[in-house]
Amino acid sequence: MSVMDKLKQMLKGHEDKAGQGIDKAGDFADDKTQGKYQSQVDTAQEKLRGQLGGDQGNEPPRQ
Repeated sequence: MSVMDKLKQMLKGHEDKAGQGIDKAGDFADDKTQGKYQSQVDTAQEKLRGQLGGDQGNEPPRQ
């Protein structure tokens, strides 16, 4: 069983919280890098949401 499979099992039923954590981590990374890697962070957030099931799309696109 891979690490991603274990994470999916642990987060099952808590996809909304996973999505919030992904958003918070992305915001933290953007803050620390002063937005220098914003597009890469956004891409990573989207991929994580897709993998972990937290893809409600709560966060509006950044400009």
